[in-house]
Order: sequence, then structure tokens, then C-alpha cells
Amino acid sequence: MKQSAMSRHIHIEASGDDAARVPLLTSHLELASLDSDEGEVIFERSIGDNANDVQRSTQRKRTYEEAVEDAGFGLFHGLLLVVCGWANASDAVEILCVSFLLPTARCDLHLSSSDMGLLTANIFLGMMIGGYMWGYLADQRGRQKVLVMSLTVNGVFGALASFAPRFWLFLLLRFISGVGVGGSIPVIFSYFSEFQPRLKRGAMISALATFWMAGNILAAGLAWLVIPRTWVRFSLGGLDFQSWRLFVVLCSVPSLTSALIFSLAMPESPRFLMEAGREIEALRVFCRMFAINHRGSLKTFSICGLHIPSEKKERETRRGGTHTWCFVNLLKQGLAPIRQLFVGELASRSVCLVVIFYCISFGYYGLWMWFPELFKRAEDGGSPCANVSRLQSHDNQSCYPVKTAVYMEGFITAASNLPGNIFTVLLMDVIGGKALLCCSLLLSSVSVFLIYEVKTKAQSLLISCVFSGVSVVAWNSLDVLGTELYPTQLRSSALGFFTGIGRVAAIMGNIVFGQLVDTNCVIPVLLVSALLLTGGITALRLPRTKQAELT
Repeated sequence: MKQSAMSRHIHIEASGDDAARVPLLTSHLELASLDSDEGEVIFERSIGDNANDVQRSTQRKRTYEEAVEDAGFGLFHGLLLVVCGWANASDAVEILCVSFLLPTARCDLHLSSSDMGLLTANIFLGMMIGGYMWGYLADQRGRQKVLVMSLTVNGVFGALASFAPRFWLFLLLRFISGVGVGGSIPVIFSYFSEFQPRLKRGAMISALATFWMAGNILAAGLAWLVIPRTWVRFSLGGLDFQSWRLFVVLCSVPSLTSALIFSLAMPESPRFLMEAGREIEALRVFCRMFAINHRGSLKTFSICGLHIPSEKKERETRRGGTHTWCFVNLLKQGLAPIRQLFVGELASRSVCLVVIFYCISFGYYGLWMWFPELFKRAEDGGSPCANVSRLQSHDNQSCYPVKTAVYMEGFITAASNLPGNIFTVLLMDVIGGKALLCCSLLLSSVSVFLIYEVKTKAQSLLISCVFSGVSVVAWNSLDVLGTELYPTQLRSSALGFFTGIGRVAAIMGNIVFGQLVDTNCVIPVLLVSALLLTGGITALRLPRTKQAELT
């Protein structure tokens, strides 16, 4: 039995981080040798001590980081990436579908440029409200439940918008859909990061962020495939159901399927369960991770308990009681995480992230949501800004037949994210999120400035692709930094708050473009360039988080 225990001990140590664990074994044997002058006794005692070490190791309660490492890395994380990635892609589809339907829907809904700016800003208003609301609920009630609810709201109301006969109703339903989108975006990254081992976390979060590109390509591809098909048209009561309405319905499918998968198959975050004092449930999740990652292996999951500070258990006990809260107390409780973001060592990084999220959101969404419309206006050749420097009357323009080049160019621009995503996945854990964020924002600023100088449609498309490929690195870096800069009890609330700031900027960006795109689009283009430059300089003040442990 002693020899068997010894062999098992050596096998376990060799399977982990050799550099970290071998010195522990060596020092133990050296200490044992000091206790005796007999060679045979020394060897026998070290075997006994090693057997006791194995027993103590299996009985010692593990911290969160130790439990994640012991659960292994493999198939479970691959499946998790696909499921969470599909949810992330569904959010991208729901947001970007508005920009692709504008060139045709504006005729059926009788939209001016100001109306189109209001429509693109509307979903961000919903995301701003939903981001913090769902983020706070995720920190209090759990990530998985909130993801199911927010994805369902997104999909259901997004689909219902396709049946809206009037602009005001379409606007309202898109707003409610935006509330759902605002919740799933910050929560999905908190949820996903809390399953990842420390050394893999940066690369895996970057891989998750690449699914935004997949959603972008899916939205552009669906628009290219569906909207030009003018034969897809029928009467539904008094509603003229045209191809762009079918496109809106199809864009809601990813959100609804994601909600179904999360409700049926996905566990709660083990980190959240430990913070809530729910040790047994967290152990079950770690066991499930281990079983899937070690399919076909004879290894067993030997963790018998998790280290949960006493204050976590006390907090869970208090939550179990019944309390009558008035509205004021609920409001104070809901706003408490925001106050914590600007206290102590978190204050400086929070201020920096507020500035960065505002700058990149104003620039990216303000410009990106208008790319299809700008491409359409550049159909005759020349710079988009040169062609829109005169007032255009939409009443005298026809939306049919649909010009497919607009959607082809949107598809190409979406696909141009791929190099930036690959670059981020490969180098995130090597260079770190801070360096990538700074460089990406500075290069994005230069690329946007060049839009002012382009003279042909081909140059406009090229610069748009460069902006898309470079700016995605900044977004991926923010996804990693946002999860690593804040503790578990604030993580989703923090991401929800900062994305809410970004939504305010996106709203302002779309309104500014809507007001100026017909008169002088040079002003918003140069403003975007200046804001991206400001964000890149501000990012220099963020702390380094490369391969940091989650707190």
C-alpha cells in the first residue's frame, strides 16, 4: 500500500507544473534525511510521509484557482467556447442587422437621415439600460439565469419588430430587444472567464471575442442573401411583409437558440457559486468539468472541498432570510457597485476605462453602423463624404431594385476582422491586453483620418477594412482587461456599467452622424479620429494584467 501511494504521488506531481512542484518533493525528502542515520529507515519514513502527503492533499480544501487547474483544460472548455461564442455572435447579429436593413427599410418606413440615426441609436439606449441592470442581477443571482433571460428578451422582441407596421412601434420593439442585448454582452464574458485556468484565460477570452466577427459576417451574409430577394414578399393582414422583414426574423434565431442551450445544458459559474457560499454546487460543476476534460481516462477528481471564506457563508445565510425592501433601499443597493468602482485602487482604472469605452464606442459604432449607407451613397464612385456634402431627398430616391454591392462590401468589411482576431488570440498572453489596446486605438485613429483623404470607392472600402481589422484588436483587449481588473462580486456590474457608458457614446455617435451625414460628414469622421487617439493615450495608464489571477 505504501509503494502504491508513493507511485500515485509521483504520478500526480509529474502531471502538473513540474517547475513548481518538484522542489516541494525534494525539500521534503531532504528534511526526512536529517532525522535518521539509517539508510533503510530514511527510505521507509519518506514513503510513509509521502503517503500522508497524498492523503492531506486530497483532504485539503482547494482555492478557486487550484480547483480550476485540477479540473483540467480540454473538451469542456472547447464546448463552452462554442456555446458562449454563439451567444456573443447572436448579440452582434442583433445589433448590426439594423445597419444592413437601412438602405431598404427607409423607404417602407419613410425614414429620413435623422430617423435612421435615431433608429441606430435606439438599440444602444436599450443596451445602456440593460447592461447595468442585467450585470447587477448577474452578480447577485447568478450568471447562467441572467443569460437565459436576457437572450430570450433579445430574441423575442427582435423577432416581433419585423411585424411592426409603423416606425414608432418598430423603434419601441428594437429598444426592448436592445435591453436584452445589453445584458448578455457583459455577462457572457464574466461567465466564460470564470471557467478558465489562469494561463489560458487571455487567449480563451480573445477566442470568445472573435465570435463577434462571426456574428458580423453572419449578419452581412444573411443581408446579402435575403434582402435583395424582392420576390420574398407577401401580405400579412394589412402589413406588406418584404424581404428585409424576413431578414429581421432570421437575425433573432441565434439569440433564441442560445437561450435554449443555456437553459438546458450550461452550469452556473463555479466562481460565482463559491462567492455565494454554495460549495456543494460549485464542487459539482468542477466534477463535471473534470469528467468531460478527462473522458476515457482512469483519473479521478480527488478534491473533497473548496476554500470559501467565512464571510461568504455568512453573506449567503443572510440572503436566505426574508427582507422587505422599499424602493429607495433597492435603488441604493443597485447603485452600490458603481460607488465601489471609484473607491481606492479601483478608482484610477475605472476612470481610464470610462474614457476608453466612451472614445471607442463613439468611434466604432458611430462609424460602423453607417458603413452600409455610406457605401450605398458612394455607388457612383468617389469619396462617401464628397458625395454626401449636399442635401439628399430620400423621397426622390428608390430603394428597389436593391443594389447587392452594398451588402457585398459589408460582408468584405466584416470578414476583414479575421486577421485582427487571429493576431489577438496568438499574442494576448504574450504581449498583454494593455499594449494591444494602446497600439490598436492609435492605429484605428490613423485609419479613420485617412477616410477624409480617400478619392474613390475602392479606397473607401480598403480603409474601412483596415479600420475593421485594427479596431477589433482594441475590443478584444478590452474584453480581457475588463474581466481581469475587477473582483468577482463586481465583475459583471463593472462590465455592465462600462458598456453602458459605451452605449451613451454610441447613441451620441449615431445621432451626430445622422444629423451631419447629409451636410458635412467630414466633421464626425475627424471627431472619431480624435477620440480614438485620446482613448489610446488614456490606455497607457491602465495596470498590466497579463496572466493575472481572478480575485
